[in-house]
Amino acid sequence: MVQQTLERLADRLPAWLRDRPSRRLLGSAAVVVSVLVVAVSCLGGGGGRADLPVLGDGPDAGVEGVRSPSDEPGGTLRVVAPAIDSLDPQRSYLPGVWNLMRLYTRTLVTFASEPGATAELVPDLATDLGTVSEDGLSWTYTLKEGVRFENGRPITSQDVKYGIQRSFASDVIVGGPTYVVDLLDDPANPYPGPYSTEEDDPDLNAIETPDDRTIIFRLRAPQPNFPYVLALPSSSPVPAEADTGAEYGRAPVSSGPYAISSVDPETGILLERNPQWDPATDEVRTALPDSVVVRTGLSGLARDQALLAGSADIDISGAGVQPATTARLTAEDADEDLLVRVDDVTTGAVRVLALPTDVAPMDNPDCRAAVAAAIDRRGVQTVLGGAVDAVRTTQLWPRAMEGGPEDTEAEPDPDAAGAALERCGRPEGFATVLAVPDVASSVDVAEEIAVQLGAVGIDAEVRPLDPATFYATEVGNPANVASSGYGLVLATRTPDLPTPASFLVPLVDGRSIANVGNPNYARLDDPEINALVDRAKAGEAQWAEVAEAARARAAYIPLAETRIQLISGQRLRNGLVMRPYDGYDVATAGVR
Repeated sequence: MVQQTLERLADRLPAWLRDRPSRRLLGSAAVVVSVLVVAVSCLGGGGGRADLPVLGDGPDAGVEGVRSPSDEPGGTLRVVAPAIDSLDPQRSYLPGVWNLMRLYTRTLVTFASEPGATAELVPDLATDLGTVSEDGLSWTYTLKEGVRFENGRPITSQDVKYGIQRSFASDVIVGGPTYVVDLLDDPANPYPGPYSTEEDDPDLNAIETPDDRTIIFRLRAPQPNFPYVLALPSSSPVPAEADTGAEYGRAPVSSGPYAISSVDPETGILLERNPQWDPATDEVRTALPDSVVVRTGLSGLARDQALLAGSADIDISGAGVQPATTARLTAEDADEDLLVRVDDVTTGAVRVLALPTDVAPMDNPDCRAAVAAAIDRRGVQTVLGGAVDAVRTTQLWPRAMEGGPEDTEAEPDPDAAGAALERCGRPEGFATVLAVPDVASSVDVAEEIAVQLGAVGIDAEVRPLDPATFYATEVGNPANVASSGYGLVLATRTPDLPTPASFLVPLVDGRSIANVGNPNYARLDDPEINALVDRAKAGEAQWAEVAEAARARAAYIPLAETRIQLISGQRLRNGLVMRPYDGYDVATAGVR
């Protein structure tokens, strides 16, 4: 088995809250410190620990199955993470933190904890997946009986509404997703959020709570992705009486099986059991460990070392292991105990080359076709580190998402490129500018693409731009793209929600074009595609048709999807890869 695994990995080489200390003690400080010391004492060690039994079950055991199943409760789950943006469920925009929040926030619906189905929704606080009206504008949910906050107060529909209302307060609650604002707010009379004291401020009438267990959402337009928005932690309930505004992340009130006991920027976050959580109301979370310790702010190498040394069970970063660790996987003397702990996944992050349709000569479909014919995806994959870090793709569709068009191998075709240049009136080629975020891996890809295009007479000037403003104002401002002559844009598209609509609509729907933060990098505004999007939203067409139609316009050239390797801790039980978060599900993990 080890030899087969080595052969499978042989061609893979690597490329990808601090709040002030606050305490809401559920136990004594001495107990907190002792748990943290035990959990982090081995961080930074180099090899495996001989005193720990190594659980593995083989490569990719957690992708379509469960790694080392167990229903034994007890112990401390030890988690490592990079910097955490916020513990406030309405303020975080990191999928790894959303994974962590499954421990202390519940939503009307959530992602399943079933192998091979983690991108599917199941009821959580609600009794079912909701009832949608015939026109798609109204969604109704009923809360389960017996669900409570950690303080013992029942969770009501008003609490769910209040949690969602917080996202509207853009001057206080910043950093989190704002899908609900776009879907529910009235542009003619905007709702300012729950903190405004102006007498004439409107109410959020788009959410109705006729009783404590019923909640009704009135959408501005039909949106099939709406239940997925409700699965985000930003749609979790918050008790108004405990809300401290921008400071709520210091001590968020738990609706899940664990409550945050302490937060310390040096030693980490401690979560302990929430005695008010009733497992009879929760078919998703197993809550096996007695406590969970999260060590934050660690570098990628430090997180890897913790996993290898046996002092951590899960890394929730979603970034996979670092190059040095990947080298251990491909070494001739790779340790079998390490190989059997690897889960290999694609992340949904697709690199695309966008060809702005309002920038000459990319306003000519034949000039765009010439670029598409010249691209060598194998060269791009090599620059990205080989198959370990990237999977070649010809489709505007993440691999793990079902229902997509068939991916076919596409080789560069210089003759076809030359013929396309003839048709677009540029037989000798043309010059353009290739905009790219000034990040080493992206610049390397851009330079490789420039070489490929140069072989057919297209002179692409690689222009690295500030990554902090790249998507917001550099390529996110259509006027700036046109005035700067950016005929090519190298971008990465990652859907916030595991749905085709979340991936495709921002890229290809002409109505998504915006003056700031524009996600339609190619400025593709084709009436046929827009109409096809509407039909797909209504269930009258397949999203794969939308992807195929967009690809046919050659406004986007898909290149490669990011690939990562996850390593489970030596004692991790129930290692289930949660696809939406690119990591092991903390809600079902155990250590016994």
